[in-house]
Amino acid sequence: MAETIQYKCPCCGGRLEFDSGLQKMKCPYCDTTFDVETLEGYDDALKQDAADDMHWDAAQQPWDDVQMGVYTCKSCGGELVCDESTAATACPFCGNPIVLTGRLSGDLKPDYVIPFKLDKKAAEAALRNHMKGKRLLPNLFRSENRISEVKGVYVPFWLFDADADAHIRYHATRIRTWSDRDYDYTETQHYAILRSGDLSFTHVPVDGSSRMPNDLMESIEPFDFSSAVDFQTAYLSGYLADRYDVNADDSIGRANERVKKSTESVFASTVVGYHTVVPESTSVRLANGRVHYALYPVWLLNTVWNGKTFSFAMNGQTGKFVGDLPVDKGKKWRWFGLVSGIAAAAAYGLVCLWQLLH
Repeated sequence: MAETIQYKCPCCGGRLEFDSGLQKMKCPYCDTTFDVETLEGYDDALKQDAADDMHWDAAQQPWDDVQMGVYTCKSCGGELVCDESTAATACPFCGNPIVLTGRLSGDLKPDYVIPFKLDKKAAEAALRNHMKGKRLLPNLFRSENRISEVKGVYVPFWLFDADADAHIRYHATRIRTWSDRDYDYTETQHYAILRSGDLSFTHVPVDGSSRMPNDLMESIEPFDFSSAVDFQTAYLSGYLADRYDVNADDSIGRANERVKKSTESVFASTVVGYHTVVPESTSVRLANGRVHYALYPVWLLNTVWNGKTFSFAMNGQTGKFVGDLPVDKGKKWRWFGLVSGIAAAAAYGLVCLWQLLH
């Protein structure tokens, strides 16, 4: 059996969970709270716990290509089967939060974690607020909407630091027009513009989970790294957590793409006073590259309507919320007709006004 860890309240024996509001570990049964730092030594003690070794020498069937693991809940004795990317979960039998410590040791141990600042109620309220003012949202979706799943997940992120030496060449134009009694004139001046400079990037994030779409995770950025703390497993109690299944080397391409786009955006903002600006050559060279591994807090919400699942995500630190909503086709066409009618009426009014003036 693989190793698990659960935090027990020394007062009543209940399970301890990380409370995002208090920023402390709290027992939901006796309301006793503990600073996370006080559990640092408790981590080491829990890892020394050993289970009975009473196995029979019986043949075991091999696992499939997808590596799974069997874990024993220390509260009820139930067995959990988890895939290789699960680092924290809850027992399906008794509901106790479980941290799979073997998934977070050695090279798999994160350097940092940003603790949850917002709780489940905040995520549910954010979804309701997300639906406000949406004219094309079906009425039944708004009134009958039931959230089928809300889960707080620590998502693995690779954080890239680097110094960039960049050189970009632009082709720009300035255009001047004038007229005389006979002709209209256009003068176009062409410029080759060079920009060079050094930039430093810190904590450029790339999510390390293949189960999390890059565009979804980037949509809820930024995360404020100033709130990051050294990793301790206690922060994971009461939440789900994935360990990375996309390694740092495979994430470099995405990090380079983000660094290059940011560099181009910064340099382009300095090229002003021209009618057109087109980048012709870009060279970005990186040095002093460093990589860190961190867990970032994300609330994931799913709701089902008309047999279709709609997924949403919220930054568990800042509250930034994203997600697609269904569109009522009837409302869509009525709204399109209303807008078209207003535009037609305005055009007719202008025509009438022109006729009156002429």
